[in-house]
Amino acid sequence: MTEKIFIVDEMILGRSSDDLSHLPDDMPPWMKRTIVIIDGFSIKTGKIICWFTIPLIAAMFYEITVRYLFTAPTAWAYDISRMLYGSMFILGAGYALQKNVHIRSDFIYRTWSVRAQAGTDLAMYLILYFPTMVIFLWVAADWALLSAIRAERGTDTTWMPYLGPIKLALPVGVLTLIIQGVSEVLKAAYAYRHGKWPGNDS
Repeated sequence: MTEKIFIVDEMILGRSSDDLSHLPDDMPPWMKRTIVIIDGFSIKTGKIICWFTIPLIAAMFYEITVRYLFTAPTAWAYDISRMLYGSMFILGAGYALQKNVHIRSDFIYRTWSVRAQAGTDLAMYLILYFPTMVIFLWVAADWALLSAIRAERGTDTTWMPYLGPIKLALPVGVLTLIIQGVSEVLKAAYAYRHGKWPGNDS
């Protein structure tokens, strides 16, 4: 039983390969081209965002070193670390969606037929996901714009950094989620019609 679940989980993740040449030959050219462009964008974005890990680790390493070895804590390391971590989280969300690693009830989902999975995905994307993401984008963009106009500054530390740039990451990240959602809808539409996910033979 464990082996079967593992195989099915691998099949779910198998639709999110970096190799975009795996798309089936019977997929309409416009659909294949759209998926390749969007997935390619999300993959490149994710690989760029992952480099934020280096300055994040560097800031934490520096803070720990000067705090405990020289008793000279910084005023900026906390702000830098949470800004970089927050940016990675939201800007990489589209990449995470492309990789199918967002949380879902896989213990139920994995037992369904491909058409049931695809139909559920389609319904959830069209009824819940896109309307919610559009509202989220509108609110986040307004939030970031007001922060930039007012030159808002953080008050958690004496460093008091400007918050406009970090708040801009939120609407940008939501936009990448919306863009990747288009690709996921196309994949679900294909799977619902053909009974197999693009990239999977089962």
